[in-house]
Amino acid sequence: MRTIAVVLGVWAFLLTALPAAAQNKVPPDRPLEALVKATLLTFNDANVTGNYEVFHAKAARPFRDQFTPEKLKTTFGEFSKNRIDFDIVAAMTPVYVPKPVVDSDGKLVVKGYFPTEPSRVNFELEFIPSDGEWKMIRIYVKTEPRAEPKNEKN
Repeated sequence: MRTIAVVLGVWAFLLTALPAAAQNKVPPDRPLEALVKATLLTFNDANVTGNYEVFHAKAARPFRDQFTPEKLKTTFGEFSKNRIDFDIVAAMTPVYVPKPVVDSDGKLVVKGYFPTEPSRVNFELEFIPSDGEWKMIRIYVKTEPRAEPKNEKN
């Protein structure tokens, strides 16, 4: 009977430790892509609507403590002012440069871009483990015109 209790105790420990251990690794391709897209699309929705409540609520607590929805609206006002809408990223695959990593502080660092037209969507995102999932702690998004290939004269 004691052996069963020990085995159950070890099993329970492993079940609770696995989600935490999984947070120390970069997620597999599909969950990583879903995380990036969900973050950027929520951000895009906030910019398009001017309502940053949901974007704020989905972020990690330290981010929420530092930035109110009103401060986010002011900070990212250029996106609304310039009518930047990049929801097309939902149908595209991100290009990661460099490869995503979990840094020495335990943050998931994901940088890259979506090869959108006519402007490219560049992003830098950082996530921390919170409530058994990765939550955004830092976001940097920039759209820029894609470089046009130079015509060479023959």
